[in-house]
Amino acid sequence: MSIVAPWVLKRADATDAASITACAAEAFRHYIPRLGLTPIPMTKDYGAAIANAQVWVATQHDETIAALVLDVTDEGFVIDVIAVRPQHQGTGVGRALLELAEREALRQGHDSIYLFTNEKMTENRALYERIGYVEYKRLAFAERTRVFLRKPLKK
Repeated sequence: MSIVAPWVLKRADATDAASITACAAEAFRHYIPRLGLTPIPMTKDYGAAIANAQVWVATQHDETIAALVLDVTDEGFVIDVIAVRPQHQGTGVGRALLELAEREALRQGHDSIYLFTNEKMTENRALYERIGYVEYKRLAFAERTRVFLRKPLKK
């Protein structure tokens, strides 16, 4: 018996930019008091991301409930943004997007995947570490410290 996910994963197109922006705003808004600043995913130009990177959305009843931005940098294949609306956190949609990211990295010839998060986003770091990501670098900026984590992928 197969289980049908209650959402649909699809590549985003230009018509999804506004709903991705709203999703990221909802997903990251609760961090503002802790960080003392606006998280970067809340200020990203998702129209440009759709045009220049690989953007995916999870939809349910025509609503964007989660979004994923993937890219390739000098350091490799990166999860640039993963955002899940608060009411859908804990449903498995975030994990489905992470698994999609890993499959895409492998499909595109990468043997690892990396991401970064703010050091104060401790729940995110704990989740990533539980699923195999290992911290390999920190960069301190004037207002934030970014923690980089990498996961090796098995072919």
